[in-house]
Amino acid sequence: MSSPWRSEFPFLFLALLVGAFLSKVFDGFVVAFWFVLLVYLARHLFYANRLLTWLRGGKSGQPPQGDGVWEEIYYLIYRLRRRSKRRKKQLIRMLERFRTATAALPDATVVLGARDEIDWFNEAAERMLGLRRNDIGQQIGNLLRYPKFSQYLQNADYRSTVSIPSPLNENIQLEIRIVPYGDDLRLLVAQDVTQLRFMERVRSDFVANVSHELRTPLTVLKGYLETLNNANGTVPESTLKVFRRMEEQTARMESLVDGLLSLTRLESSTNQLMQKRVDVPLMLQSICDEVKLLADDHPSIELVVETGAGLLGAEQELRGAFSNLIVNAMKYTPPAGRVTVRWRDEGKGARLDVEDTGPGIAQHHLPRLTERFYRVSVEGCKNKGGSGLGLAIVKHALTRHGAELKIASTLGRGSCFSCCFPEERVLRGDFRTDAKIAQRL
Repeated sequence: MSSPWRSEFPFLFLALLVGAFLSKVFDGFVVAFWFVLLVYLARHLFYANRLLTWLRGGKSGQPPQGDGVWEEIYYLIYRLRRRSKRRKKQLIRMLERFRTATAALPDATVVLGARDEIDWFNEAAERMLGLRRNDIGQQIGNLLRYPKFSQYLQNADYRSTVSIPSPLNENIQLEIRIVPYGDDLRLLVAQDVTQLRFMERVRSDFVANVSHELRTPLTVLKGYLETLNNANGTVPESTLKVFRRMEEQTARMESLVDGLLSLTRLESSTNQLMQKRVDVPLMLQSICDEVKLLADDHPSIELVVETGAGLLGAEQELRGAFSNLIVNAMKYTPPAGRVTVRWRDEGKGARLDVEDTGPGIAQHHLPRLTERFYRVSVEGCKNKGGSGLGLAIVKHALTRHGAELKIASTLGRGSCFSCCFPEERVLRGDFRTDAKIAQRL
């Protein structure tokens, strides 16, 4: 038994003595018992009322005086209140530090509730999004009235971002990201990307202008070299070898310029995606027929069409992406190898697989294969003269169609490049193409 209850024994003992005395005086045990019980109960009610008055007062000073078990109760509650007060002060300091830190952030930060209502925002949100203090509690979609942002909120796919102009200045571009946290809470972060977009536009314009300016001299140079190469008998053989070498490098530079122009067109915001029906099986058949003519010692190529489904998009962009993948597979596969092109319906989308039996690619190269000018020296394969832009063009073309490029490769066992298209891009039953054909070229 604890010490507070031992301190209560004197009061109980005194009550019993008084009860015994009263029972002798009034010669009635029952009356004495109830009298003592009422007095003892009144004592507890008195201290309980004192505790209630102290708690209602909300004061953090010393607790009321008490004796027996009530002294311990007062002390424990006083200690809990002090501890709670210290914890509250710590939380307030932490909250103030958080608000000070977020207020100093250059990016607009907004805390959203379960119904997209605004719970809190920093000063940058006032400058960039035009929010005011009386906007707290309002839904963010009612204040940022942009169709792209409304669709972003509705889709709730927070892995991506959305770009909108600032409500205060149409010349300022904002990139918005929403990060879920806690219970139905989200953090909206808006970053000013105006300068970044400007630099990207300058870079794109520079590449486009330089590429256009290079095409004319390259065409002239290529024409003269072709004329000189056809001058048999009038030009020494040693000189013809130099001309042929120059013609090869001119063709390589022309291919590089064409690749840069293709990337510029794909990246241009003014280049709207064409929404046309594309007969993918027929396109793949045409590409495979053309690829067969690349060289005499090409590997075998097998086209497997498991579905007659087509795609909704730009035919030329898709053709360029598929051609790049198939041509690359043919180039890096030995003549004794095999390239398999497979078009199939996955139920929730469609997929094109270009699989080869070439030397494969090391794993540490895979994340960077779609970077511009990134090339891999494949062991056992001589330089194929590529520009390093093919897979970058493929990635951009697929991104414009909402598709994803997946790459799997194992050294010594070959590679597989897969184009995964979303369900909304797949058209079924619109083409007069056999559902299942397999043709070896």
